Amino acid sequence: MLRYLPFLLILALWIYAFVDCLNTPEKEVRGLPKIAWVIVILLFGEVLIGPVAWLIAGRPRAAAGPRGHGRGGERKWVAPDDNPEFLKSLRRDQGDPPPAA
Repeated sequence: MLRYLPFLLILALWIYAFVDCLNTPEKEVRGLPKIAWVIVILLFGEVLIGPVAWLIAGRPRAAAGPRGHGRGGERKWVAPDDNPEFLKSLRRDQGDPPPAA
């Protein structure tokens, strides 16, 4: 069973990189056009060059910034019980006055 482990790890990385590339929006892909990355991943996946190249050079970088903000200044999803705007909308719907600030 252990002799198949390297093959399974390579296959898992190959599939991960392929699916990740397909799910990445075209405008966020770096380096090459998206279709070129798909071809590189498929052609060179068996020797790990394609998937590793995608993960290093083609995949969009994670945006570093304050918590609650995504890429481009967009707000990330916040759980309803942590979202003050959602809680205010519940109070308005119930007719309760807003709390004093």
